Amino acid sequence: MKNLALLSAIALTTTSGLVFGTIQTASALTWNWNYSGTGIEAIGTFTTDNTSDDLGFYQILGITGTRNGETITSLQPVGTPIPGNEPFNVDNLISLNTQQLTGDGFGYSTSGGNYSSPFFASFLPTPSYLEVFSVPPLIPGFENLGTEDSELPISFSASIITIPEPTSILSLFALATVGVPSALKRNKPSKLTDKKLEQVS
Repeated sequence: MKNLALLSAIALTTTSGLVFGTIQTASALTWNWNYSGTGIEAIGTFTTDNTSDDLGFYQILGITGTRNGETITSLQPVGTPIPGNEPFNVDNLISLNTQQLTGDGFGYSTSGGNYSSPFFASFLPTPSYLEVFSVPPLIPGFENLGTEDSELPISFSASIITIPEPTSILSLFALATVGVPSALKRNKPSKLTDKKLEQVS
């Protein structure tokens, strides 16, 4: 009986530990983002990893939303430029810092076959956000921006809307651990029971 209780307690603790580890590893952050400028209105969500780098930037893993009514269809892969803005590669990083995007910014495509890349332009006399927007026919190279393409100032904002809750997970783990001594105590005969057994025999 003691062995059974002990094995149950170990299994419970181990399972709790595995759940704790799995939830922590799988956690991701969800962000709301939006930006606007002259003739530009974009809004949506990001999914990022849950750990920032040393500068406070999180890696964007996924994107949803719209730009001027066109659905965003995909995130531009890290280390590549949006078509028509070569050779400026995106890094897809986002931060809660005052400067939320890097000079490389993020990129995405839309259902209209267009591409957008918002970024932080530190080279401007007054550093601010810009959006490069390229439209078919797509001619490689940023110096080949056509009349249908643009590079315009924008106001950009992003904020986290879901955060992992390690306190809840820790509470669950603690609860499971507290249950271990209780389970062992319930299955241990009392001294009074031992004495009664001796008298009967």
